[in-house]
Amino acid sequence: MKVLEFHELKADDSLRLTFKGAFNPQVPLERELEPFFQALEEHASEWLPDVISGKHQVQYSRPSLWKALEERRGERTTVGYLYRTKWPALEMSLRLWFPPRSPELDILTTIQPLSFFADEERCRHFVEMVRAWASRYVVSHAAAHSMADDQLSGAPDFGRDEKTSRRDGFDKIYEVCWLNVFGPKLVESVGRERMLSTPAWRVEELPNGCVLLVTWPTAADFASDEARTAQARAHAHLRPDLDFSTVLRTLRERSATLAPVEPHFHPDVAPLLSRVVDSAASHERQRRIAEFNAWQPPEPEEWSPADSALPPDVEDPTRTLEHYSDLAEFLVALLHTEVPSVFDATPESLTDADFYFWREEFPASRLRETIEKRAVPAIGAWLGEVLVRHLGGQWIPRKKLEETQVLVGTRVWFPFVRARHYMHSCQSLLDYSLTRLYRVAERHRS
Repeated sequence: MKVLEFHELKADDSLRLTFKGAFNPQVPLERELEPFFQALEEHASEWLPDVISGKHQVQYSRPSLWKALEERRGERTTVGYLYRTKWPALEMSLRLWFPPRSPELDILTTIQPLSFFADEERCRHFVEMVRAWASRYVVSHAAAHSMADDQLSGAPDFGRDEKTSRRDGFDKIYEVCWLNVFGPKLVESVGRERMLSTPAWRVEELPNGCVLLVTWPTAADFASDEARTAQARAHAHLRPDLDFSTVLRTLRERSATLAPVEPHFHPDVAPLLSRVVDSAASHERQRRIAEFNAWQPPEPEEWSPADSALPPDVEDPTRTLEHYSDLAEFLVALLHTEVPSVFDATPESLTDADFYFWREEFPASRLRETIEKRAVPAIGAWLGEVLVRHLGGQWIPRKKLEETQVLVGTRVWFPFVRARHYMHSCQSLLDYSLTRLYRVAERHRS
């Protein structure tokens, strides 16, 4: 049963809901959670989970859910994970904490893409679901908002050290999100009358003393100037110590940070940079695009004119070429699971390898001695093999690997030197990418 994995999808913002409510551990679990799942099934509709993960992944149903929670139950906690196999993608964790800790129903829900919630009716159903939950399970604070914007806000610490943040939690109105539920303690700290008079799209007092507050009709529109103005007004109202203009300016700066930037990457490395950008956290993605738009990869320096090539100096060229092949095979053995295309040694596989080494932060995460002794020779040999196979290159073997060349057209290339430069640092993986050298060699082969 293949669920939608966020890391396999096109990079996009998500709607993130955090909800921590009290529950009664004395009541049988199925009965205590009945209102929770009834509201979920009534209002989730198009994003309703269809897979439950316990010890195994099974189709969503109430019986399979109870079984999954029982399978994962420990002395103080149990957890279940819910997913979808179709768009939109869903990751939902449901964790229950039992005494002696305060009994708590801890929900973390992420739905991608955020654009799914551009529809006002979908957002209304989402709000009604959270309202039903918060009416049944008293919360101290719950919120739903753009995950990217939430990350820019400084949540959950909001400038505090981690120890203080864990101890105090959301003990005052640090941020106003698209959807908020303020528990009785927060409401009393602000003042119930002030809380209920907040200028917002929807403000409702719940029967248990919580207050539901929604700033704008749709979640996906959070970064528009109108929505930001509404968000700033609500925040400044709930925190009279804050200046409205300052709050609004900060929110507008966050919107500018998240505003889409059209990629204009150097064509030699555009496929690589696109993957690097897609792997970035959603709140950093547009900044990374702008940086890469302005960045130019250095011209490869690991070459000489063909007429100044060093001549072969090995006693047995055939055996030396076999050695290069063995070195390249070591890289295939190292990467074949994560980068299957290394078997083919194609130009496209160079980009796959570039991205793998960058994603793994390979130069920083492996021992330098191992990199120099094993990785650099293997990468250099494999790069040389690609030049030979796809550009009609010819090995010029030398006793010293760093002097070994591949003749392509009017230039000779030093693949082992390139590999050493490449493995120097994580930034070097981009500055000295294998893809970039290949594309330049391709243009100079005739």
